[in-house]
Amino acid sequence: MTTPDLTKHYPVDREQLRRLHARLERDAQAGDLLDIAYRTVDSVVGPLLLAATPRGLLRVAFANEDRDSVLQNLSERISPRVLESPTRLDPVARQLDEYLTGRRHGFDVALDWSLSQGFRRTVLQHLSVDVGYGSTASYATLARLSGSPKAVRAVGTACATNPIPIFVPCHRVIRSDGTMGAYRGGTAAKRVLLDLERTAESGTSDAFLK
Repeated sequence: MTTPDLTKHYPVDREQLRRLHARLERDAQAGDLLDIAYRTVDSVVGPLLLAATPRGLLRVAFANEDRDSVLQNLSERISPRVLESPTRLDPVARQLDEYLTGRRHGFDVALDWSLSQGFRRTVLQHLSVDVGYGSTASYATLARLSGSPKAVRAVGTACATNPIPIFVPCHRVIRSDGTMGAYRGGTAAKRVLLDLERTAESGTSDAFLK
């Protein structure tokens, strides 16, 4: 999926390499040869891989997911035309930085739901709409909001396999007893995101949907 780093063994002009990659990126876009653009950004929850199609943001992967495996999976499920293209994801990266620094409470980013189907997509779409910034909801509540109050386990699976975490805020879904529950990016990342929203919303009560 990714090419080996030959610069470790052969001398290379990195500025020339950067210009070559930029030209490749431009040519791929001009020739309609790029279906999935990706980039990596640093964040308070570790490095994040962002991948998008022309329809919108497709995938967000934490450091605990192998980057090459994620990209390989995208090439098999969506399209083999995958290229690192940071500029294509600049608006997404900018909004993510604003969110992670407490300056943004919602995202204005188009989403590509291709990796979520059926009930899982229904759950995640309700989550995006019904559980706002600074709020939390139980898995049981989200099951009810999604129209299937008995499908608590299926809701847990939908959250655990959410392909667009943070932007689709599955970190806001916790257990009925108030404990955090699992998270795709790890419980430490989930705690950071919940604390971030709670701090940014200081002066207001932490809402819990029942």
